[in-house]
Amino acid sequence: MKTEIKKDGLCYKIQRAYFNNTRRKYNTMITFILFFTALGLLTPGHFVTPAFSQAECTAWGNVTGIRVDGQLMEFETSLRLLHSNRIDMRQTAKEQQRPRYSRDGNKQTIKTKLDFMSITKVVQDAGPGEVSINVQFTSESDTTITGAYFCIELPGKYYEGGTMELTGISSGADKQTLSAVPAFGRRGRQAPEPSVAKGASFISPRRQLEVTLNKVTEIFIIPDMRRVNNTIPVYFTVMTGEVKKGQTGHLAVKLKANGQMDKKPVELVLDTSSPGRVFDGIGGNFRLQNPDKDPQVIQYCLDNLNVTWGRVEMPWRYWHPSEDIDPIAAARSGQLNDRVREAMEMAQRLTRKNIPVIVSAWSAPSWAIEGEFSWRRQPGELRGNPLDQAKMASIIKSIGSYFNYLKEVYGVEAVLFSFNESDLGINVRQTGEQHADLIKRLGAHLASVGLNTKMLLGDNSDATTYGFIRPALENPETHKYIGAVSFHSWRGCSDWILSIWADAARTLNVPLLVGEGSTDAAAHRYPDVFWEPSYSLNEIELYLRIYSICQPVSILQWQLTTDYSVMAGDGIYNSKGPLRPTQRFWNLKQLGSTPPRAFSLPVTCMADAVTCAAFGDIANGRYAVHIVNNGAARQATLTGIPTGVKEMNVYVTNSERDMERTERVRVSNGKVQFSLESAAFTSLITP
Repeated sequence: MKTEIKKDGLCYKIQRAYFNNTRRKYNTMITFILFFTALGLLTPGHFVTPAFSQAECTAWGNVTGIRVDGQLMEFETSLRLLHSNRIDMRQTAKEQQRPRYSRDGNKQTIKTKLDFMSITKVVQDAGPGEVSINVQFTSESDTTITGAYFCIELPGKYYEGGTMELTGISSGADKQTLSAVPAFGRRGRQAPEPSVAKGASFISPRRQLEVTLNKVTEIFIIPDMRRVNNTIPVYFTVMTGEVKKGQTGHLAVKLKANGQMDKKPVELVLDTSSPGRVFDGIGGNFRLQNPDKDPQVIQYCLDNLNVTWGRVEMPWRYWHPSEDIDPIAAARSGQLNDRVREAMEMAQRLTRKNIPVIVSAWSAPSWAIEGEFSWRRQPGELRGNPLDQAKMASIIKSIGSYFNYLKEVYGVEAVLFSFNESDLGINVRQTGEQHADLIKRLGAHLASVGLNTKMLLGDNSDATTYGFIRPALENPETHKYIGAVSFHSWRGCSDWILSIWADAARTLNVPLLVGEGSTDAAAHRYPDVFWEPSYSLNEIELYLRIYSICQPVSILQWQLTTDYSVMAGDGIYNSKGPLRPTQRFWNLKQLGSTPPRAFSLPVTCMADAVTCAAFGDIANGRYAVHIVNNGAARQATLTGIPTGVKEMNVYVTNSERDMERTERVRVSNGKVQFSLESAAFTSLITP
């Protein structure tokens, strides 16, 4: 059976085309290209113009859905390898492999490995609502496997109770009822007997997904072996049994998606009677790593973004390389390491712009740690090095000397200090108890020498490692030295985990910060993903969710340099053309246009694909409501606006708009109506 697929799906669009820093729509761009090429003034490679893809594809190769008329028809593909013991399953997932990702026009290519299997996967739009996926497994050794599979996980909330109908069937049942199945543990049931067919249609009242294969293959549904989730995992077999070194298995798949369009009007309700914590604005990290490119990027960001918090590195390893020297005396005699000088100058630059500065140390001198120093984790060992507890008095004095010199010579008094991600060990590793002890002892020392620098509680690698901060929370002697609480947003930001961090900051009555903001810590390995609209939208959606739940004073973007850059061109990650802002930059600029020192305000919306956060400067009658619509275009109504507000500007950032003001809407009786574009970040801000 073939499902009926609408023919009026999402048209192909061009993400961006810049000429002399100006965005052009596709037809205009083509005109310029033809004109200047004819004059010999334009050569290939001037433009970075990834197409707007209707296939949402991660850098590790999992397709998370297909957009139809702007609405994402969710599912998730993965590639899986089940070893011959039927227990060990490997699958493509975030930060589980080291993939290489690239885009060429409308084609996305991912190369990665699952154990001894090399994989190449090509994802390409094939028509409205339709995507082609070509998968190739290549064995690097002689071995025996249960199977190598292409897998589709169907969301139970859409497909539960639907049917799987097979096409081109050779054996097995031609029709099955779809049922979401929970995980069952690593030594659970055996896979059911497969059907052999050339395709399948998954049909429910709300969603339809048609799968067409290039050959007859085994298809079956089994419970997921790793994750407890409400999904229906369908396996398509690529290889089984004994495989020889160099042997390949290939599967070509076409996916065609359709379903109910959720275009119902959205209602948002603002509550200005319950203001929460203050929002300073956007922040940024300024850890200097690229002396050739960083200066231009930093200058552009500081000139064009309203940066309200900054975080810089303390190169402690280079400040005090030998325990026997006096680092301040060495610096005064002209022996200040260039890396230290540049970090201090960066802190000074931010201070001159009245931006509060967080100083974080990534590494420590060899004399101050246990074991042999290494920038990278060694096989069989934990990350990083613990501080030498026998030398804590010297360690505390050494760190204090850095802040004294920074203040005396550069006029910078850091607001906060932390070891970066010491819960994980990048590159100093601490236990929660050691973290609490350092806060107490170093905090007391900094106060004793007349410094106002406080300690940053946590600065964790992830929100998930919240247990790390408990010893300090439960020790009242640390509290007077803690100036703020911080975590990094790379992974694990479920609503209830975020609420734990919010509670910690409220318990101490100090600000909450997201010391490093973004979504994928490994993205520097496949930087083409930074320019994908889906990456940009997911990042700003996460930020709005964090702001609505945690109410941090700021999220500090990682980074506002060339590293994980929000800029493109000028050779950044090999991008061509002039230096220019990306969609991620415009997201930050739009969010940063919130009225300064506004309070977080409750705002509710019941639509599944809509995330929102709101802020208000109540004293001056200035407000901002930020919305990410990850679904189809629709109309929206916002109520609860104070009577003094008469109009609001509507700004949109997406794959085609760069914080473009699309409407100026009138407010009537505390109510305003406006449009929400699909897959877009929209903000309503008082003039």
